[in-house]
Amino acid sequence: MNAPKLASPPVLQLERVTRHRAGRLAVRNLSLDLQVGQVLGLLGVNGAGKSTTLAMMVGALRPDSGSIRLLGQDFSEHPELARLAIGWLPEGAPLWPELTVREHLDAHGSLRGLTGRHLNTARDAVIEPLELQNLSRRLAGVLSQGQRQRLGLACALLHRPALLVLDEPANALDPVQVVALRSLLRERAANGTTVILSTHQLADVTAVCDRVAILHEGTLRHDAPLPVDQHAALEKTFFDIAMAGRTQAA
Repeated sequence: MNAPKLASPPVLQLERVTRHRAGRLAVRNLSLDLQVGQVLGLLGVNGAGKSTTLAMMVGALRPDSGSIRLLGQDFSEHPELARLAIGWLPEGAPLWPELTVREHLDAHGSLRGLTGRHLNTARDAVIEPLELQNLSRRLAGVLSQGQRQRLGLACALLHRPALLVLDEPANALDPVQVVALRSLLRERAANGTTVILSTHQLADVTAVCDRVAILHEGTLRHDAPLPVDQHAALEKTFFDIAMAGRTQAA
């Protein structure tokens, strides 16, 4: 008889994570597990704790208490995992203004162990769908906001990370580019990348995500699968949670 197959650990696991910022409780007792190929939409009004949560997920902030594990390894013991296994797009897509588009991609690739033909292949795989073909020699400092956003996305996607964390990825993109981004994220998820998408655009969540989590005042108020064609139901759930908090504060 064959031995039973052991279940793989979650790609990302947060256990009872709490974090204070600027003297206030930003995230309270948060627990989440994300599996291979899952696409999570992270929602919440401004100040709900989304940015703090994302920063902890990628290792930019440490929790005050609780633990975070990436691919079964504790972040605090293996900080190098974030560089190799995570693709991270912060809101605003911060770039080096003195580097060209190609130099950005080459730098991000080399930091993640990509060289030679592997780097060329990875670069080609992101340049075309993000419409960067004609911008390779242009300095980041002179790019438009939409072009900067596409370059930031390309850098995050370049090394085909196990975990892709995106904060408002559709900012400054035109409708055609938004559709292309959604298609690219679905393709990556189908090939095993786990995606966390933080956005204020509910349409992006319903178009791409198979699960949604809603934060409010640092607390996880909703975490459930997202069936296809459930935009109206999600809109109502989000509105009810947001308005309940405002009513209590009034």
